Amino acid sequence: MAAVNWAIVLTAVVLAVVCALLGSFLLLRRMVLLGDVISHAVVPGIVLAYLWSGVRELPIMLLGAGGSAIAALLLVQLLQHRFGWSSDAALAAVLSSFFAVGVLSLSSVAAQVDLDVECVLYGELAYVPLDTVLLFGGGVAAPRALLTALGLLVVVVIVLVLGYRRLVLSLFDPECAAVLGIVPRRWQGVLLGLTAVVTVVGFELVGAILIVALLVVPAAAARLLRVSLPVMIGAAALFGAVSAVVGYGLSGAIGGAISGWIALAAGAELGLVLAWHQLRRAWVSEHAPTAPENPLG
Repeated sequence: MAAVNWAIVLTAVVLAVVCALLGSFLLLRRMVLLGDVISHAVVPGIVLAYLWSGVRELPIMLLGAGGSAIAALLLVQLLQHRFGWSSDAALAAVLSSFFAVGVLSLSSVAAQVDLDVECVLYGELAYVPLDTVLLFGGGVAAPRALLTALGLLVVVVIVLVLGYRRLVLSLFDPECAAVLGIVPRRWQGVLLGLTAVVTVVGFELVGAILIVALLVVPAAAARLLRVSLPVMIGAAALFGAVSAVVGYGLSGAIGGAISGWIALAAGAELGLVLAWHQLRRAWVSEHAPTAPENPLG
């Protein structure tokens, strides 16, 4: 059995926790599909950035991905507010069209340039230990991807902790938030901005498929627990971290892409929580006290 590469495990765990934290708020705001839109919309931007520059440098890739994500968000807003489309229709249209353009672009240029379709879609966590940064005067070599993921975690935690009350009020009671001087659209914009940054940066590390899974599945599993919001957020982070560890272990034991196994592990967690939720509902329904019969009819 191969030795555990802790750089890969820690990078996957940290990124899973970051996505789970944001995914919890997106789920409650009924905006989970927006994370899917952003993660799929970056594909054409990456291809265009590569064709324009001819290199796969991270800053250039992130610039192209970020520009494509912003264009997708603006298009969603345009379809909703200018043409009166429903939120679901606008998100679905932008997601499918941008991703289709990205996949076709990748397929058409993959034979002429050094741009791996599978790497863009699925990411490659196995390469994390190969790209390192020297710290403490060159005495310690740390994986660049792990440092990036930790930076994302710090930023997200700081914003969510400092703006927790305002963000929750903006999501659940916009009218009350407005009365208290809180601008709901501003805090919704903060949430969307964080999601865009995490998605674009994480895309380079793990690819589009896993970003979608980590944004949606751990939060959905935690939501089924029917607990308070802070507990739900903590449970989502725990589910994400466990899926990263289990997925890495399955990849080492069976073989295959680490990202794919992590997504599958997250789906299995959701299935187990859903089964527990259904069993609990059936038990409560069966043992619920019934009202006594009225003898007078």
